[in-house]
Amino acid sequence: MSDVQVSADIAAPKDLVWTLVSDLPRMGEWSPENTGGRWVDGATGPTVGAKFRGSNRKGLRRWSTTCTVTAADKGSRFSFEVTYGPLRISTWDYTLTGTGKKTTVTEEWTDRRPMWMKLGSGPVMGVVDRAAHNRQGMEQTLARLKAAAES
Repeated sequence: MSDVQVSADIAAPKDLVWTLVSDLPRMGEWSPENTGGRWVDGATGPTVGAKFRGSNRKGLRRWSTTCTVTAADKGSRFSFEVTYGPLRISTWDYTLTGTGKKTTVTEEWTDRRPMWMKLGSGPVMGVVDRAAHNRQGMEQTLARLKAAAES
């Protein structure tokens, strides 16, 4: 069960929306925190098991994480697990439904951090309520994704 779930209706076909969501370098165009990503370890695109490095920023803070694609069903789902070293951080999931030129995209975030990390992350990351922070970012992400897909 996810900790945060946000949906948006987009006037564009599912395959197009999926292509945008899984285009790692462009994710920085949609997200207020993620600045993009790049495929690593020989991966060249969104397939199950492929790894990528995600880059992020919040104010002056900058960090990167390693991510592993867990679902890559073109036109219906793109998911990945985020780790920082050996620690599981989160799972992100984009599910697309609809027909023709109308797509509903649902973005979900599930917090996988150990409790000690959740408690200590407020001062370190400058985010006291990660769920509320991510909800706001996810709403912005889907609004920007919608604008790009519909243009």
